[in-house]
Amino acid sequence: MMTVLNLSFAACGFLGIYHLGAMDAFLRHGHKLLGSLGACAGASAGALVAAVMVTAPEKLEHCKDFTYRFADGVRQQRFGAVTPGYNFMLTLREGIEEILPTEAHSLATDRLYVSITHSESGTNHSVSTFTSREELIKVLLASCFVPVYAGLKPVELRGKKWIDGGFTDSLPILPVGRTITVSPFAGRQDVCPIHRGRFKTQLSLANMNIMERLVCESCSALSQARQQLHTCSRLQRTGWDQDIPGTLSAISVFSIQSFW
Repeated sequence: MMTVLNLSFAACGFLGIYHLGAMDAFLRHGHKLLGSLGACAGASAGALVAAVMVTAPEKLEHCKDFTYRFADGVRQQRFGAVTPGYNFMLTLREGIEEILPTEAHSLATDRLYVSITHSESGTNHSVSTFTSREELIKVLLASCFVPVYAGLKPVELRGKKWIDGGFTDSLPILPVGRTITVSPFAGRQDVCPIHRGRFKTQLSLANMNIMERLVCESCSALSQARQQLHTCSRLQRTGWDQDIPGTLSAISVFSIQSFW
């Protein structure tokens, strides 16, 4: 019998389109995994994808469309997101409001864990309870707020000011169950690209090492806005048609044992 599985999506700016590609693959091929899914976690763009996974997976295509429109809107600004008069956070809020269902906060409570950072102390906080849809939206906005890039005023929530959760915990690991980590950056995450000639992507499940190959164009998540649309398209394809099918095959063949 499988242990409880969780998904965690890394902070990554506009490279979050990779997460949407991964989410697409989980929904298409990961019925066994989703049947054991306990919760989703994330920071910044990863938190947005985690929220959609928990509350509105049927809105996946809508999310892809919004991401392309959002990236294109930033690209068209003379100085990107920091162009005077451009409201990055308002555009993001409008996209979130389009996608989240009315009962999103109820669906997300105890199933969605969002990483945010206290603006004054610099300490991390994981939010998993939401009293209203508006509070959920504010938590997601806080997790995405990069000072200067996204604006000058941190997001106010529960009487305190918060900024991007990626500063203090960019890839949350939940305390109960096995957390499968997803990131568009090369490294030791369960699902991520490889760096040419140096790193190999490995997924360790039930003491089995499953090697997968991902080809990911290296780029900055917050800069090079003029290249973002081309990069987004490739990343979205990479996120779902390279690594995930092998990952899910491993999960379906091998029982995931408790790691306690």
